[in-house]
Amino acid sequence: MSKLVEGRVAVITGAGRGIGREHALSLASHGAKIVVNDLGGDLSGEGGELSPAQTVVDEIIALGGEAVVNGANVANYDESKAMIDQAIETFGGLDILINNAGILRDRMIFKMEESDWDAVIAVHLKGTFNPTSHAAKYWREQSKAGNQPDARIINTSSPSGIYGNVGQSNYGAAKAGIASFTTIVAMELANYGVTVNAIAPAAFTRMTENLPGFSDFTDEQKGAMDPRWIANVATWLASPEASGITGRVFDVVGDRVGVAEGWVLGPNGSQTDDPGALGDVMNKICSEARLNSNMFGKPQGGNGRPS
Repeated sequence: MSKLVEGRVAVITGAGRGIGREHALSLASHGAKIVVNDLGGDLSGEGGELSPAQTVVDEIIALGGEAVVNGANVANYDESKAMIDQAIETFGGLDILINNAGILRDRMIFKMEESDWDAVIAVHLKGTFNPTSHAAKYWREQSKAGNQPDARIINTSSPSGIYGNVGQSNYGAAKAGIASFTTIVAMELANYGVTVNAIAPAAFTRMTENLPGFSDFTDEQKGAMDPRWIANVATWLASPEASGITGRVFDVVGDRVGVAEGWVLGPNGSQTDDPGALGDVMNKICSEARLNSNMFGKPQGGNGRPS
C-alpha cells in the first residue's frame, strides 16, 4: 500500500475518540507525524483529561509511527497557537491541519440556554478559526520566504449544518458557518499553496450513538457507518494528490462520498416598490424553486419549505 502522506506533519483536533481518532490512525498509517489534540471532555464539553489523546498516541507509536499529545482547548486563541507551535517545534514544520473537535448541546430553540449556544459556537466555529488562523500565518510566512507550502486544511462541517436538523440550531449554525468559512478561506489561501476543504460526515460514534435514528442501529449498520470511512477521505484530501481540490464540502456517509453543492441563485423575478404587490412574485419563485434538502441531501417538503 502506498503511503499518501509520508513524512508530512499533521495537527488533528478532537483526535482522542471517534472520527478524530480514526483521522489520526489513518494519517499515521500513511506516514504522517501527528499532534493528537484532545481536551478530553465529555460530549457537552465539560471536564477534561489527556488519557484519550495519550491512548491514540500510544497506538500510533506501537505501530511504528510518530505522535505527541496536545491538550489545548481549541476555543482558546493562545492555546491554539501553542498547539501549532508544538507541531513546528517537535516535527520541524506543519503540512496538515484537521479541525475536528466538537461537542453537542442539543435543544429545541425554546429550551436552549445562552450557555448552550455559546459553548457549541465556541468549540466548533471559533475552534476552527483559532488553529486555522495560526496555521495560515505560518504558511503565509513560509510562502513569502520562498518556501511555498503544499499544505492542507480539512474542516468538519455536518449534514446538520448544510441541510438542517431539528434540535440542533446551535450545532447546525456552527457547522454551516464552518462550510462558509471553508469556501472563503480557500480563496484567501490559494496563493500560498494551501487548500481548504471540509467534510460533512455521518458516522456511528460517541457523539451520535444516542441520537434518533442511531440509537437502535444493528451491528451491521454500525459497521457500515464506521468512522474509518470518514478518515479515508480526510487522508486522501491531506495528500499531495489533492492539490487541485479546494473550497469544497464533501458529504461522506459510509462508503459513499459526494460533493455538497452550495447555495445557488434559483428562480427569481422583479419587484416594484410596493410590498403589497409582492405576493404573486414570491409565491411564483417559491413554487418553481428546488425544494430544501433533508438530512440525506435529498429534496423534501413543498413550496420551498421543509416538511
